[in-house]
Amino acid sequence: MAQVTLRDEAVDVLQELIRVDTVNPPGNETQAAEVLRAYLEEAGVECELYAKVPERANLVARLPGRGEGPTLMLLSHTDTVLADPGEWSLDPWSGELQDGHVWGRGALDMKSQVAASAVAMATLAREGSEPAGDVLFGACADEEVGDDFGLSWLCREHSDAVRADYCINEGGGDRVEVNGRTVYLCSTAEKMSSPFFLRVHGRSGHASMPGIADNALVKAAPLIEKLGAMRPKPRLVPETEAFFRALGSVPDPEELPARLDALEPAIRAMVAPMLSLTVSPTIIDASHKRNVIPGRCEVDCDCRLLPGQTQAEAEVELRECLGEGDYELEWIEAVGGTSSALDTPLWEAIESFVREEDDGAILSPVVLPGFTDSHFMREAFGTVSYGFFPMRTMDSELAARLIHSADERIAVEDLELGTRFLLHLVRTLEG
Repeated sequence: MAQVTLRDEAVDVLQELIRVDTVNPPGNETQAAEVLRAYLEEAGVECELYAKVPERANLVARLPGRGEGPTLMLLSHTDTVLADPGEWSLDPWSGELQDGHVWGRGALDMKSQVAASAVAMATLAREGSEPAGDVLFGACADEEVGDDFGLSWLCREHSDAVRADYCINEGGGDRVEVNGRTVYLCSTAEKMSSPFFLRVHGRSGHASMPGIADNALVKAAPLIEKLGAMRPKPRLVPETEAFFRALGSVPDPEELPARLDALEPAIRAMVAPMLSLTVSPTIIDASHKRNVIPGRCEVDCDCRLLPGQTQAEAEVELRECLGEGDYELEWIEAVGGTSSALDTPLWEAIESFVREEDDGAILSPVVLPGFTDSHFMREAFGTVSYGFFPMRTMDSELAARLIHSADERIAVEDLELGTRFLLHLVRTLEG
């Protein structure tokens, strides 16, 4: 009988996970947790399910260490965004293997990393591995929505189960060419989600007599245009300094716009959000009747701040952009905005994998424009948490377009590469 390879095993686990519909809402992540528990326990891995409600379980698996090293968490989530089968070439829950790719919702975000982590844990258990410190695998619920059924709840209610010194998560691993150099991107920091309401005031009236009213919707239009055209002043944070240093030299602040313009368009689109706050008006609410001129117009704006940037600092920039007017600016929340140190054994372990796998390639930190569950680990335990799951077969631009979109799929070569990386990480960090 032919021996099952690491690649075959990862493909099988990923296909089984994709065939479990964990679209959030409602999630139903317990189904995926049960699949993983059955697979891991057969290999001799200790598993526990933790659930705030029965249908939304988180799986935490553990390889006990010798008590001589740090605790490492392989972090992932099992929920996905929705999928409209009418937009897909294949059934989004088929897990079909076609043309060297596994297809389905979650293939990239992020059931591939879930599967690779599970296979790495099972492989180590079957080998009888005794790591220096505990190795954890967290397959969590509710990352896509964040209604406190997943890692946020675990960190608060079951902290001993997920406490770790180091953590590897989603959010990085892209292989790009920048100025003739091959660069693998590792997310070491995340921007803060800091949305706000822009409320524009006017005076309501009958729509048949616009002259007697002061239309708040019309007044909002030029303000929305200003936000859409806003170009905040770029600035460097430690992660972007390290990014430019890896490419040759760190520019002076006044040189940043020129250095940015010199990059290829795809790279520029990736780097630009790492240099300043971003703001995108996305939802508008005014009159709910066609014949009533609105006296108030509320614009919901997505806003992301750099790590360390405060809402007070950002508000100064926003008001300078908007100018004077009959409006209010109200912050809605502030979530994330955390970062981890760069000079760590975790970084060295990832860097050594990049050197071994891709001759001449370098590893560079990046600031993730969005945020992941990593910020819960950093905030709860001071965990050094990075986002890295390497890909080199699928073009990074294509992968970015497929995430949360139709025809999501992952190259089997990349799935195997990611599994090998996780095994390298454990063996290097916990050897």
